[in-house]
Amino acid sequence: MAGPIPNPANFQCPVPLTGHTEIQIAHGGGGRLTQELIERVFGPAFANPSLDARHDGAVLDVPPGARLAFTTDSHVVSPLFFPGGDIGRLAVHGTVNDLAMCGARPRWLSAGFILEEGLPLEVLERVVRSMGEAARAAGVSIVTGDTKVVERGKGDGLYVNTSGIGVIEHALIIAPASVREGDAILLSGDIGRHGMAILAQREGLAFESSIESDCAALWPAVEALLTAGIDVHCLRDLTRGGLATAVIEIAETAGLAATLDENAVAVSESVRGACELLGLDPFYVANEGRFVAFVPDAQADRAVAILQRFAPEGGAGRIGKVQESPRGEVTLRSTVGVERILDRLSGEQLPRIC
Repeated sequence: MAGPIPNPANFQCPVPLTGHTEIQIAHGGGGRLTQELIERVFGPAFANPSLDARHDGAVLDVPPGARLAFTTDSHVVSPLFFPGGDIGRLAVHGTVNDLAMCGARPRWLSAGFILEEGLPLEVLERVVRSMGEAARAAGVSIVTGDTKVVERGKGDGLYVNTSGIGVIEHALIIAPASVREGDAILLSGDIGRHGMAILAQREGLAFESSIESDCAALWPAVEALLTAGIDVHCLRDLTRGGLATAVIEIAETAGLAATLDENAVAVSESVRGACELLGLDPFYVANEGRFVAFVPDAQADRAVAILQRFAPEGGAGRIGKVQESPRGEVTLRSTVGVERILDRLSGEQLPRIC
């Protein structure tokens, strides 16, 4: 794509703010109410030149000849706030991480809000502040957006949709089609913390050790791999369906097989204990700050050393390898040396975790 990119959307919400602590349905929209919402809630949190222009869309300057990555994601997590994050932070990280998995530097986001009548304004303000902080930390700008209000009982409080554009600054094709036989499979950190943090908060469960979400932006680790000259073949963040589902999807798309070593996959004692108590498999529990990387075997040790710098909780390492056959099959070698085939789950193990 050449030239500037228009992104036609704007913030519109018929919400009377002055003197109210709850969002109320008001017909007509626009005018003073829209202006007050922008100035009080969205403007201070998301301020940047594109948004401050108050136009129907954001006009973006793209480097000549650049390749772009574009993604979108909707966030319906319940509860809205959880140990280690909230729906606002999750909405930013979820989209910038999808861009990072394409090997793209995240640059611009849009944000769409579905608000339920009766949602406390303080909740919206808290979520929006969190989004602004997460966006600035990730180096992205929220340049355009929209709000809509639905009747009480029809929106479950708050839903957020974010779309993102990133710039690809290298010649690599980072995708399942680039995976090759003999590639090493690397993991960026321990698994299972996000899903278990959500479940514990949702159900009011108390474990011996508290579990916090791993919600984080992944571009810094990906950028470090690319800057070091690692020939990254494929990346995938481990969200819904967890580690097992991500590797299965890549193996099926690439038409190759993979073997994982359970001993090499880090799971914290608190997450492992919670999973055992609840009958869950950590290999299928969602993460929001972890990814797998497929790289040439000869570069694996150097890539692992880089990933370990971005894994303060530990767990980054080589966890498996790619084989030619059986095509689309992923095998797990257990801690006692027994091999079993990993299958897709028939449904979601934990719904509404993102």
